[in-house]
Amino acid sequence: MADRKIDDATGVETTGHEWDGIRELDNPLPRWWLWIWYATIAFSIGYWVLMPAWPGLNGYTKGLLNKSDRAEVGQELKALEAHRGEGAAMLRTASLEQIEKDPKLQAYAQQVGQSVFGDNCATCHGIGGTGSKGYANLRDDVWLWGGKLEDIQYTITHGIRSGAEGARVSQMPAYGRDEMLKPEQIDDLTEYVVNLSRRPANAAAVARATPLFEAQCSACHGPQGQGNQQLGAPNLTDADWLFGADRASIRGQIYAGNGGVMPAWSGRLSPETIKALTVYIHSNAGGQ
Repeated sequence: MADRKIDDATGVETTGHEWDGIRELDNPLPRWWLWIWYATIAFSIGYWVLMPAWPGLNGYTKGLLNKSDRAEVGQELKALEAHRGEGAAMLRTASLEQIEKDPKLQAYAQQVGQSVFGDNCATCHGIGGTGSKGYANLRDDVWLWGGKLEDIQYTITHGIRSGAEGARVSQMPAYGRDEMLKPEQIDDLTEYVVNLSRRPANAAAVARATPLFEAQCSACHGPQGQGNQQLGAPNLTDADWLFGADRASIRGQIYAGNGGVMPAWSGRLSPETIKALTVYIHSNAGGQ
């Protein structure tokens, strides 16, 4: 048994525990703390009675209020579907141009498009759509496959290198990995591309790479390197670079021929939702 004694200084009985000559007083709990504790017990009993609480073998206690968060969410979803159904019906029959010209339709499409973009597109293109290395910036006026409403809608619907029917496909050869060009030729081509974007470059390397560019690159990127949206070939004369603008990134692209994949959303999003997403991207970016 613990040695319980009366503390001489306070007159309070001790618990019998002692550490280095220090005895622990057996003070009662504060009344305010006890009343809060009793209140929480009373509240929990009331909650058990009124609300769903205890699991059982074949279900759970429903509670006197018969409240169900699942049922409430279901009702809210039905109301949301009914509300969206009206807007979706209008989007279904209107053309993309009509949607952008109608303030009411455009506002609805913007609202839906923003929500869909955040759920499905922001993971790669960023919350603001500004993209990152390997993922296109959707806020500028640079478009690999065209920035018109119909172009954007087609890209969203079919994807890029997605394997879906009608998908946009372009292929940058891996000149180094597949040993199509020698390392020194790739170095020269790198300088040539740097020169195309109006930056200082090695003049001798540019001269050596001129016939090489004409033979290997001009068919897609054009004789002047200004790209071709029909082929998804980027413009090499501007300041926008999907995989990086420094020499190491340009050389790496020539060497390995990187190419990303964009999913086809036709099987995941309804035609009306794709229209709303198209209008959202076109309106908030440098659409053509």
